[in-house]
This record gives sequence, structure tokens and C-alpha cells, in this order.
Amino acid sequence: MNPNSIRNFSIIAHIDHGKTTLTDRLLLKTNTTSQRDFRDRMLDTNPIEQERGITIKLAPVRMKHLFKGKTYVLNLIDTPGHVDFSYEVSRSLAACEGAILLVDATQGIQAQTISNFQKAKDQKLRIIPVLNKIDLLNADPETVKLDLIESLQFSETEILSISAKTGQNIDQLLDSIITKLPPPKGVPTGDLQALVFNSLYHSHKGVIIFVRVVNGKLTKENLHLLGTNTNFEPQEIGIFSPMMTPIDSLSAGEVGFIATGLKDISLAQVGDTVTKSSSSKVNSLPGYKPPQLMVYMDFYPIDGKDFNLLLDALEKLKLNDAALKYSSTHSKALGNGFRVGFLGVFHAEIVQERLAREFDLNIIATAPSVKYKLKLTDGKETSIKSPSQLPDPSSIQLIKEPIVLISIFTPKQYLGAILQLCDDHRGKLENMDYFGDRIKLNYRLPLAEMIINFYDELKSVSSGFASIEYQISDYQPIDAVKLTILVNKEPVEALSQIVVREKAEEVGRFITKRLKEVIPRQLFEIPIQAAIGGKIIARETVKAFRKDVTAKLYGGDITRRKKLLEKQKKGKSKRKAFGKVELPQEAFLAVLKR
Repeated sequence: MNPNSIRNFSIIAHIDHGKTTLTDRLLLKTNTTSQRDFRDRMLDTNPIEQERGITIKLAPVRMKHLFKGKTYVLNLIDTPGHVDFSYEVSRSLAACEGAILLVDATQGIQAQTISNFQKAKDQKLRIIPVLNKIDLLNADPETVKLDLIESLQFSETEILSISAKTGQNIDQLLDSIITKLPPPKGVPTGDLQALVFNSLYHSHKGVIIFVRVVNGKLTKENLHLLGTNTNFEPQEIGIFSPMMTPIDSLSAGEVGFIATGLKDISLAQVGDTVTKSSSSKVNSLPGYKPPQLMVYMDFYPIDGKDFNLLLDALEKLKLNDAALKYSSTHSKALGNGFRVGFLGVFHAEIVQERLAREFDLNIIATAPSVKYKLKLTDGKETSIKSPSQLPDPSSIQLIKEPIVLISIFTPKQYLGAILQLCDDHRGKLENMDYFGDRIKLNYRLPLAEMIINFYDELKSVSSGFASIEYQISDYQPIDAVKLTILVNKEPVEALSQIVVREKAEEVGRFITKRLKEVIPRQLFEIPIQAAIGGKIIARETVKAFRKDVTAKLYGGDITRRKKLLEKQKKGKSKRKAFGKVELPQEAFLAVLKR
């Protein structure tokens, strides 16, 4: 295929700005799918994507458009919208020459609008600014257009106004994709280089990788993945139209898939480079890096018999999610389970929901934690992913916690509340920029503070108008301690946390108070304690049920009454010494809601 007749582009936007609706409209307008076969959110195959209205996994599609008597091939790569999957967005953009920057005419520029714009600029992509939802009564296209001109330096003539829902000006947008976006620059006769920008697992064909051929020609000969040093023989090569359609070969500039036959999806990482096995001098394409896990949680089955079912479920989820990592762990209170690493809190939430819906598993999830780096007194350096791995405090010289750079976009009237929120979460203001009636705040914030309710609190104090974008930055020293929670004088590792020393007492009081509310009363008294080392810093007590053992007495000497009460007291002491407290799932959820 002649590269001059190909256009590779992506649609980038903030969440809920109409990216998927525009994709659906383009599929209909180019007759890629018929009206009979069409359904809303055509490229979102997961039920959670359909219900929540979000894109979790990117999806490419090949469309054809007739312009001035010539047929052009348009390869659209639909990218995930959530910040947890920003690396996938960057690799998707690396597979394109251009991007449509979609902005909601009712909401204006948001945090991810700026972030995705910068990602596209870093990749040196040609950008087409587009205003969407101009058909709505509360749309203010002129004001948003002015913000785009002032903030992102677009000219007024560059900005297109459309309605993805009604189809208004969609033809004009398709023509602009052909006239404004450059064709691919690859060399069809050179050595094969193909960028992997997504992968999934097929039960019969093995791992299927989505590729953009940068140079050379891709055929059914032995291939090699440079990043993981893996050889394979392709089972099938094809394109997306929109379903997977086999073809004989892919040439420079084209987007398609390869059925590798591999059984381990971790061998086909996003950002890797595919080349021929016989080629020894081919370099990797720039930008490849392994998935960076940011949040860790422990999963335990409520019923210990379901441990093997949980293992099978995680193995099956990992087949379609190369970023998912897990290892076995054990808790005295909860039994055997798994420590699971995620790209972010939203990624963890999606995995938990899939475990419940697709595998019918009820699990207990511990509070999310991050990876800390330790420098020990003997000079060694190590890292931990949960409080249970923290060594003896006397052997620790320094603890470092991960820091994220966050960008918050907010209307002016919520500035004070957001500044206070960030200060409460140990944030440090880097700078502040004004975009019309909106403000962009850049903060350095500990990742541990951000993963516990920060997003929900931000939405609360800003009435839902503020948006956030973040990326991992570096590690900085912290004065942290392990907060141990004891129930009936037995430590419960699943409830323990690593906290800042100055906030330890506040957190300890909160957790013990919440646990008192959810732990059911027993026939014996249950002490709930928060401790740092051997020092108790907070305590609550769940009172025992009391049976009135003197009710049957109708008179006589008072010593009879005292004798019965003393007997009851001894019985309670014995139960307290040998009694076991089973923690309900609400106890772990209470800690998550801190």
C-alpha cells in the first residue's frame, strides 16, 4: 500500500468529552460498520466499559474515506481516557502522525486536555483542535475557542466545531484529517521495525499483539521481540475493520495485529519492537519501558477454600492485562492470599470488579499501599510494598516514599478549598498558571496521600468541577512509622499501615474508632489498640454482652448475689484469654474509607 494514502491518528481528550461518541460517528460515516450492526461504544468490548462509559483498553480500527476521487485509509487508535493508563496513551500516540484534540464546548479545557496535548507535542504530532457538543443548549463554543487560542496557541481558523452525537460537521473533520495530517514516513524496503502498542490473549491463537509497522514489510516469517528477547512464528497477520480480518502482509505505515502463538502475555509488552529473527542490526524503537506499578493491595478470599479459585482468576485476568503482577502472601487473621500490584487505584478498582463479576469471587482487599525505599544501618538498600515487610526500626537508617507531580485544573472560586486540601495531604505547591477563569495548580504530593480518598475529596470540595492529572516523579525522605492494629491483643497485619509519625496518633484514633463501630460484640470484652512498636497510642473497647445471672434470685443473703457475679467474671476472663474474634469484611472496608 502506498504510504501517502494512509493517515494514522488518535483522538485525545479529557474523560466525558465525547471521544468514544466521535469514534462511533466516524465508524458510521465511513461505512466501516453498517447501521444494522452498529451499537453504542462500538470499540468498547468489556461490559464494565459499556456500563461506566469509560475506555479501559485501547482499540484500533481501519476506516476508508473518499476524498477528491481518491480512497484514503484512516487508522484510528482509540486510547484509554483515565490517567492510570497514561503510558498506553503515550505508546498509542507514538504509533500515529497526528491527533484530534477533542474539547467539550460545555466544560472547556480540563487537566487531561493539557496533559494529552503536551504528550502529543512531545511526540511531534500534528494536532487538530476540535470543539465537541456544540448542539447542547449550555455550550459556549466562543469562550472555549478563545481559551484554546490563548492557552494552547491555536489559531482561530484551525479549530473545528462539531457535534459527534448529531453528526454535524463530521465530513469537514474527515477531510481535515486527510489534508492536515501528514502521511507516515516509514521506509517500505528497509529492515522490519514494528511498534507494539497493545496486546491481548486469545484461547486458540495465543497472545495477539497490536502493531504499527514503522519500517519494512511484515509477513509470516519468524519474528523477534527485542525488549523481551523472544522469538516466535506468527500464526496470523491482519487488520481491524473493525473486527480482526486476516491479510497476507502489512507494510510500512500500516496498523494491524499479529497472532503470535505465545502463551505468556508478559513476553509481549506495550512499547516493544518487533523485527525479523534473521535481523541482527535492527535497533529498538525509542520510548519502551516496562509497566510501572504504583499501588499495591492484598487480596484474601473470604472463604479460605476459594484460594485456588482466586489464583485461577488472577491468572486468567493476567492473560489480558500484562501490567497486572501478583505474588502469594499470608496473614494470621485472613489466611492465604495475594499481594497484587496495579498501575493506580482505578486499575485496582477495575480488577476487583472483574473478580466479583466474571469469577463470582468475594474477596477482602487491604488498604492500598505504595513502594517505599529503605536504607539500612548496614548500608544496604531495599524496598518494601506492604507494612508487614518493614524490618525492625533499629535497623532502618532512612525511609523514602514515592512522590507524584499532580496538575489540578479548577475554576477560580474553588481555589482556596483545593489549596487547603493539598496542604492537608502534605502537598507542596510548585507553580500556578491562569487560563481565563480557570487555574492550573502544579503540586508535589506523596503518592501514599493521593491513593487514599484524595480524588473523592477533590471532587467534593470543587463540586465536581476540578480535574486531576499525575505522573510519578521521584522519592524523598520521610519520617514514617509502622502503625500496628491489635484486636483482642492480637496484631492484624492486614489492617496495619505505614504512616507519617506526626499523623500516627490521629490515624490510630480514627481506625480504632471505626473498628469499634463495625466489630460485633461478643460474650467477652474486645480491646482494639493502635500501636507504634510497643507503645499504645490509641484504644477503643467493644463492651461484652452481659447476661443478668442474678435475675433468678428472689431474696436471701447478698453473698449469693456476689458469688454468682464472681463466677460470671471468671468465665468472661477465661473467654477473653481463649476467645477468637472473627473480623467482618466491614472492618477492612472501614480502614479503606479513611
